[in-house]
Amino acid sequence: MKKLWTMVCMIACIFGLTACGEEATLTEYEQQKVDYARQLAAKGIVPMLLDSMDEESARLIDGYTMEEIEYVIGDQQGINVDGYAFTAALESFRSACEEIGNVTAIQDMQDVTVRIDGKQIIVDVEITGELKSATAEIILSNDMFMRMESAALNPISSMGELMGKAGLNTLIGMGTVFVVLILISLIISCFGVIPKIQASQAAKKAARTAGEGTEKAIDNVVAQIIDQEEGEGTDDCELVAVIAAAVAAYEGTGSTDGFVVRSIRRR
Repeated sequence: MKKLWTMVCMIACIFGLTACGEEATLTEYEQQKVDYARQLAAKGIVPMLLDSMDEESARLIDGYTMEEIEYVIGDQQGINVDGYAFTAALESFRSACEEIGNVTAIQDMQDVTVRIDGKQIIVDVEITGELKSATAEIILSNDMFMRMESAALNPISSMGELMGKAGLNTLIGMGTVFVVLILISLIISCFGVIPKIQASQAAKKAARTAGEGTEKAIDNVVAQIIDQEEGEGTDDCELVAVIAAAVAAYEGTGSTDGFVVRSIRRR
């Protein structure tokens, strides 16, 4: 029984996948629009854009407003276009033709692919150039006016070019990762140096503070000595004690043990 149910599920999945792969059936009106879009793109829009890339046409188009472009093309070519879309498409064609070279052939109309995507009809026309091929993507409005809403010429890269770009992107990505890792390693290594620098600065500050304190103590002792010498009846024992204290303060011992003052002489 389990095997039977398994077989039924497999058959259902196969039929489901088959149904998903089938194209939606077009109505008669949609088929008419598809056929007209194919002819309009391959025989009208693409040749018009290729012919508009010369300097004289470019100079005339640059002097027109968007509304004038729409009127002129509609009057002379019988094609409904959006002015902004036409100028953007012209720039795309000019840029791509620098890469593909002079156009030698346009794909036969029967081989042009057309698909309906909601409110748009997308037409792909392959163009052959001297250096490489390209695909012209023409987007038309999905209505009876067939207004050109966008167009672009996309060069087709060879497998070698794609592999080269992929390798370059990989190299740039890996290089960026290694550079960041090296920077992080340097920052982490600085964590061991920073405490040493701070400790050294603290020691210097403490030594400077101690030195200033010692100098002040010595100055005080000298002042006391001077006061004692200037006073009347100064005792040599007291003078010896003061001098010994000054020496002890200078040496930083804090005690006069071990100091022997043998003689005192005024300088």
